[in-house]
Amino acid sequence: MLGAVLYLMCDDLGAFIATLQAKNVICTEIQETNWGIVTTIPLPSGGSIGLYQPKHATALHFNSK
Repeated sequence: MLGAVLYLMCDDLGAFIATLQAKNVICTEIQETNWGIVTTIPLPSGGSIGLYQPKHATALHFNSK
């Protein structure tokens, strides 16, 4: 079965999780990977959406001159 995985990126995962928890949104336990710090948010459909703080450079870190 083919599928896709979607991750939203944030600058401060801990702060973002705290904001979500204040709105009664439950996140899974934080996991460390070689590319970032990751959690998932369960969706009413039974699926989930990923949320992570990157450890890698992003397009936002490049200067255009």
